[in-house]
This record gives sequence, structure tokens and C-alpha cells, in this order.
Amino acid sequence: FVERAALNGMDVFRIFDAMNDLRNLETAVKATLAVDKHAQGTLSYTVSPVHDLDYWLNLARGLESMGCHSICIKDMAGLLSPYTAEQLVSGLKKAVSLPITLHSHATTGLSTASILKAVESGIDMVDTAISSMSTTYGHTSTETVVAMLQNTERDTGLELDLLEEIAANFR
Repeated sequence: FVERAALNGMDVFRIFDAMNDLRNLETAVKATLAVDKHAQGTLSYTVSPVHDLDYWLNLARGLESMGCHSICIKDMAGLLSPYTAEQLVSGLKKAVSLPITLHSHATTGLSTASILKAVESGIDMVDTAISSMSTTYGHTSTETVVAMLQNTERDTGLELDLLEEIAANFR
């Protein structure tokens, strides 16, 4: 699959295991590296007594040592709270030397505040969705993130007028 997808233009492979078992990621990471593409290892974020900061940092170190080019905090249930995002991103930036992405669904309403705290903590990338396809089970709207960061050192440089044209097209 990886070889065929790479030949057909896929450049970045976001590789995850819902159980966060590094053994389940090895084959896909090796296959991605073998075709000289970007292997993004993921932390499938959840909340439980065992999923503490040390758990996430150790998992990230494992992904880095496996050869991943970047790490994604994959918050598919929208459980990541803002101050936990701040603590997690800050910890990851100290623990690994890889770029960090946040992928947080808006299901619970926490994603926008969590993105802002992640940005303040040095996150490298965030996933968003154009407003006409955002929120609920999707992501925070791109326009919201762009507006929040305008005139700051993390300004995206994206133009809200052009984003509105894109949103209107899909609306």
C-alpha cells in the first residue's frame, strides 16, 4: 500500500495505532522510510489513569527512535483540554527534536482553546477545516485559527477574504 500510494503522489503518511503499540507501527514506518516519504508517527490521544505525561513522552521518544520525521497528537475524540495541551506540547518539545502536529476534533468544543494553548506552547502545525466543513465531528475552522493568530508572531499569513471564498464554494 505505501509503495503504491507513494507512486501515486502521497508524500506524508500519518501512521497510527489506536492502542499506541509501537510494534504495530514498525512495518508502516519502515515501508514509508523505504520509499523516502515523510513518516508521521501518532500519539492516539485518550484519557485514563495510565495515559499521563510520561506515557506520551515515552511514546514520542519511541516514534523518534523508530525514524519518524514528525509526530502528531491525534485527538480523535476531542478530549484534549487546553491546559493539558499546553503541558503535552511543552513536554514533547523538550523530549523530542521532531516537529509536532495537533489533530483535534471539535466534537466536545475543546479543540479551539486547545489549539490556542498548543500554539502558545510551540506546536509546529495544527489541522483545521474550512468553516463550511468544520466543527461538530470535524476540526476547528481554519478561519477561526487564522483570525486568532493575526498580528501575532504566529500569524499564518493566510488571507481571510480568500478563505471565505473557499468556504462559500463548499457551502
